[in-house]
Amino acid sequence: DVGHIRLSREADLLVVAPATADLMAKMAAGLANDLASTVLMATDKPVLIAPAMNPRMWAHPATRRNRETLAADGIRFVGPNRGEMAEGGEAGEGRMAEPLEIVAAVEAMLDGMPKPLAGRKIIVTSGPTHEPIDPVRYIANRSSGKQGHAIAAALARLGADVCLVSGPVNIPDPAGVTVVHVESARQMAAAAQGLLPADAGIFVAAVADWRPETETGEKIKKKPGEAAPALRLTENPDILATIGHHADRPGLVIGFAAETENVVEHARAKLAKKGADIIVANDVSHDSGIGPSGVMGGDRNRVRIVSAAGVEEWPEMDKDAVAGKLADLVAARLAK
Repeated sequence: DVGHIRLSREADLLVVAPATADLMAKMAAGLANDLASTVLMATDKPVLIAPAMNPRMWAHPATRRNRETLAADGIRFVGPNRGEMAEGGEAGEGRMAEPLEIVAAVEAMLDGMPKPLAGRKIIVTSGPTHEPIDPVRYIANRSSGKQGHAIAAALARLGADVCLVSGPVNIPDPAGVTVVHVESARQMAAAAQGLLPADAGIFVAAVADWRPETETGEKIKKKPGEAAPALRLTENPDILATIGHHADRPGLVIGFAAETENVVEHARAKLAKKGADIIVANDVSHDSGIGPSGVMGGDRNRVRIVSAAGVEEWPEMDKDAVAGKLADLVAARLAK
């Protein structure tokens, strides 16, 4: 995607603070000769502006005309307030609204926006699972839970009743979401099935494929002269496949596939095998090109949306942006 188009579409609304007399004039005239004015011209989302300028500039007939034009175009205003200006000795109407006033205006606009997922129940899994070897050791994956938690939050913002089944993570629970905390794959599988029926299930968690066949009640001690103990593994339940072929299968099932090679080919193979409608595939290899920390644990992601209709490649973006775009996709699919 072109940069300014991405910026204009990936948010729920745009806030301009401060909005200068010059920028208001550009917006009113439809000019787009820098990044800010181009984004504002390209957006299809609500726009809130917080004017800030000298009182005489705010009172100028040109600014009044621009204000009326913008209001007629649907632009929302917060402020300006009366008070001292940055320039010494100047006072009057033109001071930018206080940050908390702007936040309150944003919240009011979001509350008034349509909620396309209102009344929809959606299950999300997130984070790793820990498969115990003994009381102090376990097998795990590297997932931080950032992507799954961001998706749960984005779905909640669209009005969904979100039930998040989270493995052990070091990030806070997302607001407006019901969270079930688990440790192991078996606990996650039981929790996810216990939440059925649902309208959609999005399985983001990096579930450990195997667990130790037995868990010792005491810490396994090293003994001088003895070889390392054998660790026999057994397969964990496949949560995505279980839900994808369940009698109470959600109408929309989305799985995530973290791959290090042949990313699209593996994702395509998983569609039918797992009973999924969409596989969100990402490259977690060291060659993925996403930052020093990579996808797992990092803040950015680049995914491919693989479905029966084909493959859609999304550009690299932060995980919150991926979450917002995926939430919009879920809303569109459930609206059909």
